[in-house]
Amino acid sequence: MVKLAMLGPPGSGKGTYATRMAPKLEVPAVSTGELLRANRDDPKLGPEIRKGQDSGGLVPDKIVMAVLQKRLAESDAKKGFILDGFPRTIEQAESLEKFAKLDAVINLVVPERVIIARLSSRRQCSKCSAIYNTLYLKTKVEGICDKCGGELYQRSDDKPESIKERLKVYEKSTAPLIDYYGKKGVRIDIPCNSVDVPPDEQVAKIMKALKDKRVIQ
Repeated sequence: MVKLAMLGPPGSGKGTYATRMAPKLEVPAVSTGELLRANRDDPKLGPEIRKGQDSGGLVPDKIVMAVLQKRLAESDAKKGFILDGFPRTIEQAESLEKFAKLDAVINLVVPERVIIARLSSRRQCSKCSAIYNTLYLKTKVEGICDKCGGELYQRSDDKPESIKERLKVYEKSTAPLIDYYGKKGVRIDIPCNSVDVPPDEQVAKIMKALKDKRVIQ
């Protein structure tokens, strides 16, 4: 049983590392963003989700927590889970503790220059939403998804001016969690100071840190 969360600024690799670690730990990687999109048509939760997403605002915490709690109750999460990009605030962290106590929080420490370079070169599949990078995670055929053959595109929020704004939002709302989990003794800092470090290399570093801290065997 291992319950983890990935913490870090936009472009630090949370989703990429979580999906690669999940098979190794035999637990699901859980993205609240994907969960909310998947529950847009839910008769009870859907209206609030659509309202928040379609207006460009935030989905209320009570809805996010309800969707997450439902997901973590599924059979594949009995051995644990890896949360991708959640919690985002101390309030969410406190709510999470009521039904899921984290064993470790992986804090990805990445300089702003690396984040801007990474996100500026990030590409996403227009069909299956798979993530690639023109610097270190290229597709076999340029501009075409390896998984489904969909066309790749650059998200509008992955342009340098948008990235800087996203980092400001992160610093204001999410960065306080670094101290929060540090005081709880579950934070593990994983640095990355280079743009082109292969994802599997970082995953190996994270797995070693988890073993060294005896979070996993």
